[in-house]
Amino acid sequence: MDTGIKNEIINLRKNSNIAFISSIDEKGYPTVKAMLVLENESMKIHYFSTNLSSRRVKQFMENPKAAVYYCNSDEFKGLMLQGRMEVLTDREHKKMLWREGFEIYYPNGIDDEDYCVLRFTAEKGNYYHGLANINFEIEEVL
Repeated sequence: MDTGIKNEIINLRKNSNIAFISSIDEKGYPTVKAMLVLENESMKIHYFSTNLSSRRVKQFMENPKAAVYYCNSDEFKGLMLQGRMEVLTDREHKKMLWREGFEIYYPNGIDDEDYCVLRFTAEKGNYYHGLANINFEIEEVL
């Protein structure tokens, strides 16, 4: 992959505050939800937090196939990653994503039973900018 394109992909991810998370519902239809971007280990591993009791978590537990989309609407740039979503409830991951103010949603803090972490592992992606539409395997941008 061209170094310039690779850097654009990495910067788009790095500068995004919101990601659109897609799951598959019980009837096989895609669903989308906007979520705060909190952490990532690399372009391959992305973390989000949500309620364990949520519809989205139930969908990921039944079908882990997922997509995450980052965009810069001002520059017409989009990055779609496809892969698998895991639901994590261990204290270590919950502590890693915990932010001040979360207690509004999770009154029992990090140990709240309804607080969980979503770990997305990307396998492949598509980057769009201008008229360029580039498909890639995730290893190409690591």
